[in-house]
Amino acid sequence: MKKVVWGNILCNDPIAKDVYKMQIQSSEMGPVKAGQFVNIYLEDKSMLLPRPLSICDAEEDSITIVYRIAGKGTRELSAYQAMNQIRVSTPLGNGYFIEGTALGGQIDDYSGKTVVVAGGGIGVPPMVLLARRLKEKGAEVLAAVGFQEEPFLIEELKQYCREVHVATDRGTCGFHGNAVQMIKEKRIDADEYFSCGPKVMLKALSDFCTEKRIHCQVSLEERMGCGYGACVGCTCKIKVKTNQGMEIQQKGVCKHGPVFFGEEVVWDE
Repeated sequence: MKKVVWGNILCNDPIAKDVYKMQIQSSEMGPVKAGQFVNIYLEDKSMLLPRPLSICDAEEDSITIVYRIAGKGTRELSAYQAMNQIRVSTPLGNGYFIEGTALGGQIDDYSGKTVVVAGGGIGVPPMVLLARRLKEKGAEVLAAVGFQEEPFLIEELKQYCREVHVATDRGTCGFHGNAVQMIKEKRIDADEYFSCGPKVMLKALSDFCTEKRIHCQVSLEERMGCGYGACVGCTCKIKVKTNQGMEIQQKGVCKHGPVFFGEEVVWDE
């Protein structure tokens, strides 16, 4: 059952310009799937809505989140210090499909497969836990990550990835361009791709994978209200196979996602 708990902040450190890494400890956190997120509840009562933040990594009783200062809420969050307490939800969303069944098939076995985890900007953090879980399942993991200017979390990715390819929009480090351009030009091939980042990046990667006839899982970023699916504030259009054929349905990103297969998403509306 999803709930809100009190957590102890173990660290809240800057790792790049306006980017912070926070580790939160709570014995009530429960199991975490790669691609899930948490809601952070700030003390400032003028900010009624929680801040949904993706989980970067997880241990038995703690999670790590990485966030960028993008407004009043995340700026307040950056002022929290180690030993402070903070209210946080238990993990939300469904995460990446790396076990069980999806699209009518079994997807437990990644042994011997090559996979690419592709992140753009603040979409890079969830790639760390995903790479870790895929490596545990026997996959050979490659990372393709893009940043505007200053890379972060590269050493963390290297723990689980055979190769980490870096792109920057301004050419300050690695490949000059974005992550999808780098995947194409450097021919970073795989049996399956997983991604998180700006919508334009996710669509480009989905189109690339459709051409190659391979699966691509995408984690969508939408403005969220409650994070539980009650407010219906973060819907997207998804293609769903029914007895009458294929139809388009509205799905809550927080409740049914945030991860979908690229071929399911209606990108152009």
